Amino acid sequence: MARKPADQTVNREDIILAAAEVLHRNGYEATTMKDIGALVNLTAASLYHHFRNKDSLLLAVLEDGLAYAIARLEPIVAADQSNAQKLAAMIKAHVLGVTQHTAVGATMVFEIRSLMRKKPTGKMGVDESFMERRNVFFAQRDHFEDLFRQVVQAGIEAGEFYPVDVGIFVKTMLGANNWVGVWYKEGGRLSGETIAALLAETSLKALQP
Repeated sequence: MARKPADQTVNREDIILAAAEVLHRNGYEATTMKDIGALVNLTAASLYHHFRNKDSLLLAVLEDGLAYAIARLEPIVAADQSNAQKLAAMIKAHVLGVTQHTAVGATMVFEIRSLMRKKPTGKMGVDESFMERRNVFFAQRDHFEDLFRQVVQAGIEAGEFYPVDVGIFVKTMLGANNWVGVWYKEGGRLSGETIAALLAETSLKALQP
C-alpha cells in the first residue's frame, strides 16, 4: 500500500534514484510523478510533499550527480602528484561514478537538454527560484569541466602533455566518459574498474608529447 501524503519517512536519496531510473527508462516527457512515486511506494500526491514538480525533481537528480562527481575530483586536483597521475585518477573516479550510478549518468547525457529548455511557470509567472537553481547547476557543471581543463593545461605547460586544444580535448574526453552510463551493464564483459582504467590509459596516450 502506498504511503499517505503525511508520511515523510521516505529518504530523499531514494526518491532521486527512483526518478533517475524512471527518467532513464521513459525519458523526460513520458515520465510522470506517479511512475516515480511507485518505485518508492509513494502516491503522486505524497511525492509533491518532497518535490514541487517533475522539473524540480529532474534538477535534483542532476544536482546530486554533479555534486557527487565534483566532491571526488577536487581532492585529486589539489593532491601533490604529477598532472598525468591526477588526470588518470580523475578519469577513473568519473567513470567509476558513472558505472555505479548508470541511471543518473544517462540522465546527465539525455535529459540535460530538457533542463536547458525549461522555464517552469506558476500562478505568479516564471518560477524564479527554480531558474536560480538551474543557473547554479550550470555554473557547477562548468566548474566540473574546468577541473579537467586545469590539469590538462598544467600538464601542457609542464611538458607532460602534447599541446592539444584543451577545450576540445576535454569535451571529447568527458563525452566518452559520460556515455559509459548509457551502454555499461553490470555483470557484463568488463567491470567498471576495468573500463575506467582503459579510458584513463587511452586519454593519457592521446596526450603523450
